[in-house]
Amino acid sequence: MYNNGVSADSITGVSWVKSSLSDGIGGNCVEIAQLDEGHVALRNSRDTSGPALVYTPGEWKAFLQGAKNGEFDGMNV
Repeated sequence: MYNNGVSADSITGVSWVKSSLSDGIGGNCVEIAQLDEGHVALRNSRDTSGPALVYTPGEWKAFLQGAKNGEFDGMNV
């Protein structure tokens, strides 16, 4: 399994997905990829070879549910 901060280039054989809400200017978006065993990798689309954060299925599920529940709404920029 991959560790946090691994080069996104070293994560091979996956499809990176970008939000359809990306602004399209300079790649200002986050991309995710499904990994083995339900893990999820996250990278900055402006630096696709930079570091990737890797989350366990439980961590990813908790984040998504928190977002759906509005727990991060106060972090708008």
